Amino acid sequence: MIEQIIQWDKELLITLNGSSSLFLDGIFMAITQTTTWIPLFVCLLYAVIKNNHWRNALLIILMVALLVLLCDRFASGFCKPYFHRLRPSREPDLAEMIDLVNGYRSGLYGFISSHASNTFGLSVFFSLLFRSKKVTPLLLLYACLSSYSRMYLGVHYPLDILMGTLWGILCGMAVYAFYRWLNRKLFPSASTFTPSYTATGYKRSDLYPILGVFPVTFIYIIIRGVLFTASS
Repeated sequence: MIEQIIQWDKELLITLNGSSSLFLDGIFMAITQTTTWIPLFVCLLYAVIKNNHWRNALLIILMVALLVLLCDRFASGFCKPYFHRLRPSREPDLAEMIDLVNGYRSGLYGFISSHASNTFGLSVFFSLLFRSKKVTPLLLLYACLSSYSRMYLGVHYPLDILMGTLWGILCGMAVYAFYRWLNRKLFPSASTFTPSYTATGYKRSDLYPILGVFPVTFIYIIIRGVLFTASS
C-alpha cells in the first residue's frame, strides 16, 4: 500500500511539475523566494503594532517566533533527517522526467515541506488573529502559491506539501489558542467589534496595507517572470 501511494505521489508530481514556459519558470522562482514576501510580513507587523499595546504586540511577535520554530524545526530538524526521503530533484529515477529551473535543486531531503508548513502556519495564525474576510483569502492564496511553487520547481512531492500543510495548519491553530490563553491571563480586556473593527479588535483601515501589498507583489512577480524570459 505504501509503495502504491509513493508511486501515485510521483505520478502526480510529474503532472504538476514545470511547464514549457520560461515566463512561468521565472514567476514561480520569484514566488518560492521568501524575500519576495518581505513587504507582506512588514504589513502584518504594522497591523499588529498599530492595534496593540506594546506588551501585547511583543507577545504576538513572540508567538510568531514560536510558530516558525515549531513549523520549521519539526520539518527540517526532525522529519527530513528522520525519514531521509530524497527530494524529486535529487532522485536519480526522476532525473529525466521532471523539469528543473536553472538547475535549482534545494537541499537533499524533502519530507515534510518547510515552505508549506511555515506559510500555512503563518497564514492560519494571522487569519485567526485578524478575523478579516478580505485578508484571510489573500493569506491562504500566499500559502497555496508558495507551496505549489515547490512542486512546480521539482523540489517537493505532493505528499511533502500535504503533510507540511497539515502540520502548519495544526501549529497555526495551536499557537493562536495558546496566544489567546496567555493574552486573557496577562492583558484582560474587552474586544471591540463595530463596522470599523474586526471581531478581534483590529481596525479595518489598518489592514488595508495588507490588501494593497498583494497587487504590488504580484506586479513584482510578473516583472521577474518577464526578466527571466528575457535573460534565458
